[in-house]
Amino acid sequence: MKTYLQIIKTGQKIGLIDADLIDGGTRHPNLALMKISGYCKTIKGCQTNLLTDYSRLEEYDQVFISKVFSYTKTPETIEKMQNVHLGGTGFFGADAKPLPNKIEHHMPDYNLYLDYVINKIQNGKKRSWYADYLDYSIGFTTRGCFRHCEFCVNKNANKAVRHSPVSEFLDPSRPYIYLWDDNFLAFSGWEDILEELQATGKPFQFRQGLDIRLLTEKKAKALSQVRYKGGYIFAFDHIEEKQEIEQALKMWRAFTKKETRLYLLCAFDSQDGNDIENLFKRIKILMHYQCLPYVMRFEDYEKSEWRGVYVI
Repeated sequence: MKTYLQIIKTGQKIGLIDADLIDGGTRHPNLALMKISGYCKTIKGCQTNLLTDYSRLEEYDQVFISKVFSYTKTPETIEKMQNVHLGGTGFFGADAKPLPNKIEHHMPDYNLYLDYVINKIQNGKKRSWYADYLDYSIGFTTRGCFRHCEFCVNKNANKAVRHSPVSEFLDPSRPYIYLWDDNFLAFSGWEDILEELQATGKPFQFRQGLDIRLLTEKKAKALSQVRYKGGYIFAFDHIEEKQEIEQALKMWRAFTKKETRLYLLCAFDSQDGNDIENLFKRIKILMHYQCLPYVMRFEDYEKSEWRGVYVI
């Protein structure tokens, strides 16, 4: 099978489809597509276009379709087209292939979504809805996680490693930075990266949720003192981790009173009354430490007789 580097030829007309955007919308741009576009335009001199439907794909030399979520719907017919190439965890889960290094480490094309976003705003959408498309430089400083959580597609790594310098994806014209790192606090060089981020002078945030179980006094102090954008995000997935999480939250609150929220996974291990009870127990713990719950419902909640409680 040919790689993307072999497929993309100089001067081609390239179509790019964010399947999640078409099927219901998303507040986050697709980073892989922006990197493909950046590589195609600056290295291969190609014309790239964000496509907002699946019509007339045959007019393009190559079409790259990416989706993050498995529940995103795409037409079955696209898989039979010779010029169409699929990628992302939404199609392949943990088996999704990474981009070739020359594309993965290329500056994202932050203008890829610009025409689409301008059109939406002109037609009445609030600019704030598209802040991620307009205001943030986006990337990974580290990749990988040793946890191997059952609900996570990131199961092919055993540790966190350095992925890229901030300069690789930093757009100086954008006021903020956000990061998709899988488990930043598991990386031994976390302190150096925080200093690198601080040196940009731009507020930043980690979107995946930091691993509060790895928090130490040194990490808590450092994180509480950086130019952070918005609230901090951690995770509290299982009530069995209650003691460990409470110790970490007590430590964290000794250094900062800033807004802090924790992702709360539910409806994954079960969808019964016990799951509901454990969710409320975790919420109660967060309230004690003045933290906000961010409930993350696994899609199986739809099958539960308690579905109405899950969606309150």
